Amino acid sequence: MKHQAKNDFGLDLALIGNGRTAALLEPSSRIVWWCFQRFDNDPVFSRLLAGDEEKGFCDVVLDGMVDFSSDYERNTAVVSTTLVDGKSAAVKITDFAPRFRIYDRVFRPPQLVRIIEPVAGTPRITIRFRPTNRYGVPIRSKSIGSNHVTFRGPNLVVRLTTDAPLSYIDREAPFVLTRPVYLVIGPDEPFPADLATTCREFADRTRNYWTEWVRRLSIAYDWQDVIIRAAITLKLSNFEETGAVIAAHTTSIPESPRSGRTWDYRFCWLRDAYFVVKALNRLGATQTMEDFISFILGIATEDPVRPVYSIVPTDDMNEEIALKLKGYRGDGPVRVGNAAADMHQHDTYGSIILAAMPMFFDRRLPRPGDAGLFQLLEHLGEIAKRLAFEPDAGIWEYRGRMRVHTHSAAMCWAACSRLAAIARHLGLKERAAEWKSVANAMQARLLEQTWSETRGAFTAAIGSDDLDASVLLLPEIGLVDVDDPRFVRTVEAIEGELLRGKHVMRYVAKDDFGEPEAAFLICRFWLIDVWWKLGRREEAIEMFDDALRYRNRYGLLSEDVDPQTGELCGNFPQTYSMAGLILTAMRLSRSWEDRHWHD
Repeated sequence: MKHQAKNDFGLDLALIGNGRTAALLEPSSRIVWWCFQRFDNDPVFSRLLAGDEEKGFCDVVLDGMVDFSSDYERNTAVVSTTLVDGKSAAVKITDFAPRFRIYDRVFRPPQLVRIIEPVAGTPRITIRFRPTNRYGVPIRSKSIGSNHVTFRGPNLVVRLTTDAPLSYIDREAPFVLTRPVYLVIGPDEPFPADLATTCREFADRTRNYWTEWVRRLSIAYDWQDVIIRAAITLKLSNFEETGAVIAAHTTSIPESPRSGRTWDYRFCWLRDAYFVVKALNRLGATQTMEDFISFILGIATEDPVRPVYSIVPTDDMNEEIALKLKGYRGDGPVRVGNAAADMHQHDTYGSIILAAMPMFFDRRLPRPGDAGLFQLLEHLGEIAKRLAFEPDAGIWEYRGRMRVHTHSAAMCWAACSRLAAIARHLGLKERAAEWKSVANAMQARLLEQTWSETRGAFTAAIGSDDLDASVLLLPEIGLVDVDDPRFVRTVEAIEGELLRGKHVMRYVAKDDFGEPEAAFLICRFWLIDVWWKLGRREEAIEMFDDALRYRNRYGLLSEDVDPQTGELCGNFPQTYSMAGLILTAMRLSRSWEDRHWHD
């Protein structure tokens, strides 16, 4: 099969970025995905979704290559790759997107920088640069200057500035690398300074930025490298100009092969963003939450609030098929945009209010929440109160049916419950009493109507006997105690029906596309958290350690995993999964004060 080819790395990819732009590259240095100039734009590099077509990439080909190694530089978003040939000649490639502070602002241009250096012998390399536009159409029009090549498409212009021999790049001809060469890929703008000096300076300052950012994280003792890599990945998924947090950097990586479950995740799901904000807050990285609250302020007056927005909230998200891209491993369709924007997903209101909670209670924040923000959140709470027991598409975004989903109703309850807590904190006694009364009534109705005596469990929706892993979140949001006998029975039922070895399915009932085949990684973390709270701690740690085996060589996770093969599936890297990893690791880890870890 084609996907078993030697040069097919699947989702064994690294993410580089700077909060405005981001790219994915393979362990042999090929950049296979880069949306230009921002996360959700047309990909200049689209090879990841091009099937068997060799288009939409930038790479360095070493003649006679026999080995390679690739990893992030420690505590950074800089990737270092070494290629070695049969005569032990070697070349080192450093890839990053510039990010550092200058004039009290963060410098984050829509640029990628690639530094190619000989480190042993006389390596002979070919630099290939094959951009696309309009989702998979090769850009044929180009003009060559003294130190750059400009590629012009109908709606996109990108410039490669380099001190490498342009004629060799233009012809894709091999040459002997005798000195470092530098490539800057970005907008069609003149490069104002010495290229080599600037690239080296950008690299050093970008490394320094990330190492300093990591130094300020408050992490637990165990799994430190795991947590740090996940945190950097989440930071790279925050579009800082608007505060949006995207679900993943890709579109249309299938949840499972030939399933048709291909979706565009380059947008801001308010539910996913809440989990990301929660995870970064847990580490003390609060700026993302503050930026996300700014994003919320622009949409919170809508009724209803949509579950997902473009990173610029006013942009449309109409779902279309990109016909010029065959799909990941030829498995399409490739979708651009997402019809989920038009769905009713009522858990959205709880996600927003839970994300905003620290604004009122975290004393570290320079601009705490006030009565004005509370009034805005109350507007969302009123909608949650109205819609809590109305049918919606649910957390899993069913396209062909509507139900009163347990998770959606529970998050509406959480919205009202948290508004009561915020009102108490602000000294608004009447508002606190009103929201407490609303929440109590919702809670009683929820626990009664979502319980199925037939299944011995809280089920996926009112009137349904289907099981759903999202019910595992009920103690986390406070709707039910974890040791409530009904919840304990629910956990047992989920273990009996949704576990596949150590993998956890979201659900197993047929949906719009048939029976699900892939296990959701976030669901495993939810189960681990529940086990930990129930005192099943050895099982929880064993399950978590096993989950770490499915990270790729760079420490990243996608949305899903194939329970049969263990292969990562779904869009990548998935913020839901990376946030779940952080939250679970922080919960399970020993503290720095624990003495029992000393030998």
